[in-house]
Amino acid sequence: MTKRDYYEILGVDRQADEQALKSAYRKLALKFHPDRNPGNKEAEENFKEAAEAYGILSDAQKRAVYDQYGHEGLRGAPVPDFNSAVFADFSDILGDFFGFGDLFGSGGGRRRNRSQRGDDVRYDLEVTLEQAVRGMSAEIKVPRVEACPRCNATGAEPGKGMATCPTCRGRGEVVYQQSFLQIRRPCGQCGGRGQIVRQPCSHCHGEGYVQAERKLKINVPAGVDTGTRLRLTGEGQPGANGGPTGDLYVVLRLKEHPVFDRHEDDLHCTVPVNVAQAALGTEVQVLTFDGLQTVRITEGTQSGTEIRVRGQGVPHLSASGRGDLVVHVDVKIPPKLTREQRKLFEELRELLPEENEPQEKGLFEKVKDYFM
Repeated sequence: MTKRDYYEILGVDRQADEQALKSAYRKLALKFHPDRNPGNKEAEENFKEAAEAYGILSDAQKRAVYDQYGHEGLRGAPVPDFNSAVFADFSDILGDFFGFGDLFGSGGGRRRNRSQRGDDVRYDLEVTLEQAVRGMSAEIKVPRVEACPRCNATGAEPGKGMATCPTCRGRGEVVYQQSFLQIRRPCGQCGGRGQIVRQPCSHCHGEGYVQAERKLKINVPAGVDTGTRLRLTGEGQPGANGGPTGDLYVVLRLKEHPVFDRHEDDLHCTVPVNVAQAALGTEVQVLTFDGLQTVRITEGTQSGTEIRVRGQGVPHLSASGRGDLVVHVDVKIPPKLTREQRKLFEELRELLPEENEPQEKGLFEKVKDYFM
């Protein structure tokens, strides 16, 4: 029987790279896999055909021979089978989909549960505005789990608590024969460790881990804000099966300040002045985190005027320099006047122009013209 062209089988052109070959093979393997097509001989043959094509084309030397001489060039050469090393990466292609690792039983020793990275941990820390401006050091206590010091995370009483798993006989995996495939899966009884707990640890009661509280010192840089995250590598939860420890993320929240409002790296505050100060101009003392700052109120300043003081805000977290201090002028009108104050304001009223009179006359004339 004449063999089909390997490129045609995979549905790729002759210039296809390694990734394209792997992607094409994966699609066919998932489509024709015996687990998806139980009892279907045609699907089984298609699966074998795709596997053979990928096995040849994924080998650079065999692919070069095939490209030059076709199937005749490979006559006498061993065709890849499911115990060949060329299929060692098939577990990466199919393993995650079907839920098992060493799909083709390519050998290479016993397989155990893969190590897993530990979970990351979050810790919320509240800081004051002054601490955000100046930076600070803080000591925090972080609850987490740690490996049991008595059993070293095995969950078994030291010296006598472990026994060889009777199901897998210490291999950590069991082998199933399905059609022409040899499937390896982690042992369900021991979880892939090859051993079972015969006598639980008296300290952790067989859990392998104990609750603990870890004291850590952290440095909070100047310029942080609500939502800033500080990462402490390796201070999270421990990993499983010897995996790396997760990280600790300290998430900051800024307390409200009685004087200042923060907008990005600028600080905003409100300074009250009386009518005379706003009209004649004056100087006021404004509180900053570097001490008192003199701010000039110019003559005729209106309520709501903003005065910007450069470089008196919050330091930039990822750059040099600082934000600004924005002073909002609030002209206060006295709710009650003394007899003397009223007299002075009455005199002032006679001297000042009537600001609204021209506008009122203009509006009246417009209305009058509209209806005439």
